[in-house]
Amino acid sequence: MTVDLFAQINNAVLDLQAAQYQTYERPLKKLATLLHHADLEAIRKRLTANLDLETFLAESDKTGGSMVGSHTLLWPDDHEQTLGMTLLLIDKLAADSHFALNFGHQYFSSNSSVISGIRSLTSQMIIPFVRDYAAFVRANGKFEPQLKMTKSNKVFIVHGHDDAALQGLARFIEKLGLEAIILKEQPDQGRTIIEKFEDSATDVGFAVILLTPDDIGSTSTAEKQSPRARQNVVFELGYFSGKLGRGHVCLLRKGNVEIPSDLFGVIYTEMDSADGWKHKLAKELRAAKLEFDLDRFFAA
Repeated sequence: MTVDLFAQINNAVLDLQAAQYQTYERPLKKLATLLHHADLEAIRKRLTANLDLETFLAESDKTGGSMVGSHTLLWPDDHEQTLGMTLLLIDKLAADSHFALNFGHQYFSSNSSVISGIRSLTSQMIIPFVRDYAAFVRANGKFEPQLKMTKSNKVFIVHGHDDAALQGLARFIEKLGLEAIILKEQPDQGRTIIEKFEDSATDVGFAVILLTPDDIGSTSTAEKQSPRARQNVVFELGYFSGKLGRGHVCLLRKGNVEIPSDLFGVIYTEMDSADGWKHKLAKELRAAKLEFDLDRFFAA
């Protein structure tokens, strides 16, 4: 059975975080050994090339006084050099238990407990390092931030009480070859409503918001009340507009439903009885880069 290397690294870190004075050496050595794995060797050489750990430690040693944890590590400004320096430092910590205890006490400890320095350097230095190092390795040695949009054929349908409109929309989406996600059709699994909603919305590529006249309301001073969508619909509309971007959200309005004030001027599609909305929705789905067979649309 193949085990993910970074899963093993994370396990070593968890063991180190929970270790006592008598047991911290073993997970620390295991962590150092895993970081020397053959699959990581090329990127390790790149990160540690031309770095001088001893000079780094000597300069950092000048920053503190006699108080516990008063020293500051003078990390390089370059993020790759910081990763490389941490790799070298973990090697030194694992090779010399006396150095590891003094190092934790000098730079990270907040009290006189010997093990507190090890635990603090684990939470403040090693855990962030492993997180960033794993991301760096998985990105093939690149740090440039990029907006990564996961392609998904899932379309989340936000709806109120109009079941006929919901079913008509869901069946149309499915006929295009896309997957319609309807919250009430998802298993509860003991989750709260908001947990169930967030989990179901995790990897969707598009959201269709059905604005149907389920409620009525007005300002406190208005004499006439207007048809409105349900509060959950308005909430989920805002959620998906922020999560996916407006280009991945389509408003379908049925009847004379009040548009939320923050969305005045946003284009919406009337859910007309002649089914012209289907053509407009298909165009929006295509513009959002969802992949489906256009022949299915004409057959719909």
